[in-house]
Amino acid sequence: MNFNLMSIILTFIVGIFGGAIIIFVFEYIKGITASKKAERLLSESKKEADKYKRDSLLELKEESYKLKQDVDKEIKQKKEEINGTEMRLIQRENNLDKRDEMLQKRDAILDERDNNLLAKQKELLEKEAKIEELLKEEMKQLESIAKFSKEKARSMIMKRVEDEMSLETATFIKEREREAKLVANEKAKDLIVTSMQRYSEDVASEQTVSTINLPNDEMKGRLIGREGRNIRTIESVTGVDLIIDDTPEAIVVSSFDPLRREIAKVTIETLIKDGRIHPSRIEEIYDKVSKDINEKITELGNDTLFKLSITNVDPELVHLIGKLHFRTSYGQNALQHSLEVANLCGLMASELGENQLLAKRAGLLHDIGKSIDYEIEGSHVEIGLEIAKKYHENEIIVNAIASHHGDEEQTSVIATLVQIADTLSAARPGARNDSLENYIKRLEQLEEIGNSFDGVEKTFAMQAGREIRVMVKPDEVDDSRSYKIARDIKEKIEAEMQYPGTIKITVIRETRAQEEAK
Repeated sequence: MNFNLMSIILTFIVGIFGGAIIIFVFEYIKGITASKKAERLLSESKKEADKYKRDSLLELKEESYKLKQDVDKEIKQKKEEINGTEMRLIQRENNLDKRDEMLQKRDAILDERDNNLLAKQKELLEKEAKIEELLKEEMKQLESIAKFSKEKARSMIMKRVEDEMSLETATFIKEREREAKLVANEKAKDLIVTSMQRYSEDVASEQTVSTINLPNDEMKGRLIGREGRNIRTIESVTGVDLIIDDTPEAIVVSSFDPLRREIAKVTIETLIKDGRIHPSRIEEIYDKVSKDINEKITELGNDTLFKLSITNVDPELVHLIGKLHFRTSYGQNALQHSLEVANLCGLMASELGENQLLAKRAGLLHDIGKSIDYEIEGSHVEIGLEIAKKYHENEIIVNAIASHHGDEEQTSVIATLVQIADTLSAARPGARNDSLENYIKRLEQLEEIGNSFDGVEKTFAMQAGREIRVMVKPDEVDDSRSYKIARDIKEKIEAEMQYPGTIKITVIRETRAQEEAK
């Protein structure tokens, strides 16, 4: 039994060794086979690589050959272009050489001609000098033969011609002047009559008073105020004279200045509608009305320009034109007068074939100085000239303003038309009132005398010139000096003016302390 076990174990061990040997032999054979296979694969890969290499080399050779051919072709073309350019340059150089030779030849010819011309010019100068000498010698011989000098002979001939022509010239001029005068007079009459027929305007005269209707007589007492403080404030602020008499439900505003009178009228009417009448309210309403009137003045100026179809006017000049509505000349409204003159100028200019718009503009602005002649010194003509030059008006308009009263010579037909139209507008029946103008001048002179003293703030002529009220500056004039100013004004009025009746001088010195609660 032990022998069997041993044989089994031995057999098992032999089997293990035998299996191991068989596995080793199998793996060895397998390795040899794999190695052969790998060698075969490497050999095939090497063959393929050599083939690919040969193919690549062939392709590269073909491409390099093509590139070489392309480069050779391009080089050949460039060489041909370069050769052509060189040929052209050579030809151009040859042409330039030929042109240079031609220019050199031409310069030589011109130099030769210049030399010839200089020689001929020299010969001509010498000949002219000889001719002048011969002429002078000939003139001397002629003068010695005729026994007359050249100047004397010329003067005798000119005198003879003048004597022969003077009579004919004078006769011709006289006949033409006679015919011109006859024709001019007839044409001038027809022109003026035609223009006046085409332009017609109602006759209106300015008044110096305005009537304000009251809702009831109780309003008179409210306007007067306690101890007359309201009426004093109204008169001092507006510069007008309020006449409150027995006329039922009406008061009268009196002033020679239409602008001042209009502002006072509108101020009082506004106060009546508002119902609150006291000094501070009066001043407030007066300031507001003054601004509204300034806007109205601009509207009047624009309306006037629209009626005349005049454009391109400076806004400040438009305002000055509107202010003419509140100025008068011998009782005639200055704006209405300027409008009449402008229309007449335009009509006459159209009849004569002149610039109609320019004539209208000159007629409208001929009295523009009257809009501010009470603010600055000088006549309305001088002030008008300064205004026209300030706003760069046409030279014809400037001359028309300067010459419409004959102060300067008229340099254009339009300036003459302005003078004619100014005379026509002033000469029509009822247009002007000399007595009213004299009355206004007397009131203006009273105010000028009052304003001429130091410390006077403003002077108002009241009661149709029978009273003046002088407002003085309280910080410059004390109470004792107020009496002296009143006496000095009285003496100056008596010495410089002529007036009927008496004139009352009232000097007012008022000090106000004012604060505003916030």
